[in-house]
Amino acid sequence: MRDFYKNKKILITGSSGFVGSWLAITLNQMGAKVYGISLEPNTSPSLFKLINLEEKIKQEYINICDFKLLSKAIKEISPDIVFHLAAQPLVRESYFKTIETFNTNVMGTLNVLESCKNIDTNINLVCITTDKCYENEEHGERFIESDPLGGKDPYSASKACTEIVTKSHALSFNNLRLCTARAGNIIGGGDWAKDRIITDIVESISKEKDIVIRSPKSIRPWQHIIDVVNGYLKLAIYNENKVEVFNAFNFGPLEENEIDVETLANKFISNWSLSKSSLVLDQNENPPESKILRLDSSKAMEVLDWKPLMDIENTIKETAIWYENFYSGKEIYKFTIGQINKYLN
Repeated sequence: MRDFYKNKKILITGSSGFVGSWLAITLNQMGAKVYGISLEPNTSPSLFKLINLEEKIKQEYINICDFKLLSKAIKEISPDIVFHLAAQPLVRESYFKTIETFNTNVMGTLNVLESCKNIDTNINLVCITTDKCYENEEHGERFIESDPLGGKDPYSASKACTEIVTKSHALSFNNLRLCTARAGNIIGGGDWAKDRIITDIVESISKEKDIVIRSPKSIRPWQHIIDVVNGYLKLAIYNENKVEVFNAFNFGPLEENEIDVETLANKFISNWSLSKSSLVLDQNENPPESKILRLDSSKAMEVLDWKPLMDIENTIKETAIWYENFYSGKEIYKFTIGQINKYLN
């Protein structure tokens, strides 16, 4: 894998976000020439700033909704591979910023596709969506890639639209090597986005406060960020020489990783050695979210030779250790690189 990415020009949209930062630093370690397009980090702290990515990659702060600036930047970069991650990524936020969510996730994606289409290099483009793009009737069965797309909340609907736009673009123009990646609930060190369960846990533990959780019995396909990054990297390699016009892949965890929010929180607390926090149920009325989400990743396992590297215990342990190191004041860049090299050697 390292040989494939060495010296390749890789563009990551959403490079300042949690997933984008992990992907960027991994590619940087592999010797790729990494370019980033994103907004400024919107959390403090942020992984992007903590590991000083601004000095390790070539970063530009551009809103993907600005087609003129985006198109100019992508043309100047002329990337070999694009990982499109830039998005409004929060379900609850989408209820309050609905127009922004659709503008960014749908029209922003179209802007990226059109900008890449205008470069005559047949760019390898991996569009990152989500497990929430499926029409979820809460039946408990694992989703496969051919299941109907949908979305009851604005975020999920916007990501289903993103899938449709991307496939339509591939079928209409066929001058990009296009595919989409649908991952589950990603956890790992360095995520401080609001309304995320790990953010709520680590901030409460660090302040010695009780942890307020919503929907304690909601089941999610929890997976470590390194597992997901590994999937994205394998997908881009496959996409380099694929024969089909468009393809989509699920990246979900082992079945044992599909646990409810309350179980996840309790396991996390037990992995943080100095934690004094307890769980408290959120009594506020919250916007509706899906109660169960499960992914079938058989296709990725068979076609890409991808498989999850961590079970639920290691997924939580590696996440908790990262945050405990951070809040203990330890040097976090070397620790992050150490986790990557431990699993992606």
